[in-house]
Amino acid sequence: MPDIQIKALKSSPDICAALSEMLIETVANGGSVSFMHPLSLQSAETFWRDALASADRGERIVLGAFDREELIGTVTLLLNLPPNQPHRAEIAKMMTRISHRHRGIATALLREAERIAIARDRWLLVLDTAEDEGAAGLYERMGFKLTGLIPDYALKPHGGLTGTLIYWKRLRENVPA
Repeated sequence: MPDIQIKALKSSPDICAALSEMLIETVANGGSVSFMHPLSLQSAETFWRDALASADRGERIVLGAFDREELIGTVTLLLNLPPNQPHRAEIAKMMTRISHRHRGIATALLREAERIAIARDRWLLVLDTAEDEGAAGLYERMGFKLTGLIPDYALKPHGGLTGTLIYWKRLRENVPA
């Protein structure tokens, strides 16, 4: 793996532009991350402006993986959950630039998200991924447990339905009853 730096992202025009470019690339290449192809730059920028504003409010953490100055991957840790769920967080918007896939970037991003979750006393993580061409193998290698499949959950970016796989991971044992 190249010398990768992972850090929490803050709102800035440069970060928003880099995240938007990555989102458009991901959707164009079939990544099921809630958007349809073709994804406009304006829609991508609106999404990331809102997400980064939410991060600035402490409702989520948007992590970025950098190869030197280039943003090459991201994952979001959603923290703003209902009052009866203070112990958990959700993993969302896992993306790696096509040019940097299969180099351990996603694994490093997930490990950092887990470290931050534990530091914030969030010991249960949940996520979902597309049944078709999703990251199920990565999540299973990282110790996430499959809960089940919801068929026909969402449209693929280029059309047609896909199911979603629901995963969870307990980050520590001996949790309160």
